[in-house]
Amino acid sequence: MPGRPAKPVLVHPRDLPRRGFGSVEGRAAFIHAVAHIEFNAIDLAWDAVYRFRGLPAQFYADWVGVARDEARHFMMVRSRLQALGYDYGDFDAHNGLWEMAEKTAHDGLARMALVPRVLEARGLDVTPGMIVKLRQLNDDTTADILEVILREEVAHVAAGSRWYRWYCERAGVDHRTRFRELLREYAGGVLHKPFNTEARLQAGFDLDELESLLEEAD
Repeated sequence: MPGRPAKPVLVHPRDLPRRGFGSVEGRAAFIHAVAHIEFNAIDLAWDAVYRFRGLPAQFYADWVGVARDEARHFMMVRSRLQALGYDYGDFDAHNGLWEMAEKTAHDGLARMALVPRVLEARGLDVTPGMIVKLRQLNDDTTADILEVILREEVAHVAAGSRWYRWYCERAGVDHRTRFRELLREYAGGVLHKPFNTEARLQAGFDLDELESLLEEAD
């Protein structure tokens, strides 16, 4: 298990209050949620480096690079949170990202499929809409941070796609078929429409795969 601060308190996702962006507290809670995702992403990248042994050197170089990016993202988001009078740990959070890491700890193929290509790829889908909302509220500072994160997360998901396909080729399995199987086994109900097709294509998905995934979504 990675080291963790005493806060935030981790609760079930349904126990997290829903807040709008309209108030400073509501916006701070949203920014805190982003900070928590980035904090977990640091641990997820380092866990891949530590856990999966005997792989090509580029695997470790890729995930060390991702960990570095995620740490920078966390510091950017935390600084914005502090500027609003809050800090990381001031709101409750959930543990969904790390729970998926635990479920896939035994299998690098499943990890590459489900953490970068499902959970992190979800960020590619929802972040553009969040940026629009923030700009409508004249919070260009937060929106600019999310623009940086969105741009760099494409490369992180692409690393997941690259190494997922590497694992599939080594195992002699079809990457599309295995991905659908893994979704049903580990991540039922996690895939949601609409997709950010352009970003997902840049991140290593192909059109046939996305059409198949749209059928699985919701």
